[in-house]
Amino acid sequence: MTDKINRVVLAYSGGLDTSVILKWLQQTYGCEVVTFTADLGQGEELEPARRKAERAGVRPEHIFIDDLRETFVKDYVFPMMRANALYEGLYLLGTSIARPLIAKRQIEIARQVNADAVSHGATGKGNDQVRFELGYYALAPDIKVIAPWREWDLTSRTRLIEFAEKHQIEVAKDKRGEAPFSTDANILHTSSEGKVLEDPWEEVPDYVYSRTANPEDAPNTPEIITIDFEAGDGVALNGEGMSPATLLAKLNDLGRTHGIGRLDLVENRFVGMKSRGMYETPGGTIYHLAHRGIEQLTLDRGAAHLKDELAPRYAELVYNGFWFSPEREMLQAAIDHSQAKVTGTVRLKLYKGGVYVIGRKSPYSLYSEKVVTFEDDQGAYDQRDAAGFIKLNALRLRLLGRRDQG
Repeated sequence: MTDKINRVVLAYSGGLDTSVILKWLQQTYGCEVVTFTADLGQGEELEPARRKAERAGVRPEHIFIDDLRETFVKDYVFPMMRANALYEGLYLLGTSIARPLIAKRQIEIARQVNADAVSHGATGKGNDQVRFELGYYALAPDIKVIAPWREWDLTSRTRLIEFAEKHQIEVAKDKRGEAPFSTDANILHTSSEGKVLEDPWEEVPDYVYSRTANPEDAPNTPEIITIDFEAGDGVALNGEGMSPATLLAKLNDLGRTHGIGRLDLVENRFVGMKSRGMYETPGGTIYHLAHRGIEQLTLDRGAAHLKDELAPRYAELVYNGFWFSPEREMLQAAIDHSQAKVTGTVRLKLYKGGVYVIGRKSPYSLYSEKVVTFEDDQGAYDQRDAAGFIKLNALRLRLLGRRDQG
């Protein structure tokens, strides 16, 4: 017996899964469906989603297609990049960081149209169901959440297609066969997983890659670029000021050309299983290393090392869907405080899949050539001070040594 639902806001791509979900919601709950499609820079034409929703009986005023690219990069990607967050030391969290924004906008639309519920197309095995629903409940504690993959009996691609054909839902020719792998994309990355990628011993086939040239085929001449930062955020590429999304898009183009940002990863999902995925994050990889480059000059050792301790915890919170949690917001406040003087320019070399920081400068640099030089420092540093420093730090080691050596 299903709860009475009058209106539901569905996260809708217009693909096979969400098109079937739209009809299934109408039938199962006898409710009105409102569709929300987010443009996060996935590079796909979104107007077909509008037409499909209209053909499915969704009222035109209840079809929301929002360009969220600038919001996504400015308010989600850049704050995460300030933290240098890498899940399990490698993954730049491209899928994870998009989910809270989608959830937030769904809740806003639900309030706008007086909907009783929200719905998503994430499966019951993955992380995305958790990320979406933790976001929903954080922002609207009493919202009803409908997760069709946990309720229905359409448990195979064949059954999805049969349902679609029965209800005159358009199925693209390339969707009729068994998909060789599944993908998720936005302006930060493209992820691919499943099917041909499920054996972690087998190399990722060339045809899986869509965002990056093969590094072996990348230009034989390195390309030198500069990125300017202000208070921890990128603001210019090669001296030209740009909005957050424009900057990331330009870096994506550079990363594509030079084969930068490929990652073959076996990761630990929040739900408990291991999964193997292939991630392409061309612009994000360049940006991440550039940000670390400017922090090398401008962050004090204590702040830099504390940030490195906090980064894995921050990354885990984002990966597990706790963007709207108080602990993530507390970490963000500390991280943002550290970025006040993270301003300057980083010069990088891009070459055959590699990103190399080759120069950095800042008006707030803590690097002193006068102090660090191997030449005469003219009294800037008294080397005799090191003797007392070493003896004080060695005191406990000497006491231990004397005890243990009798």
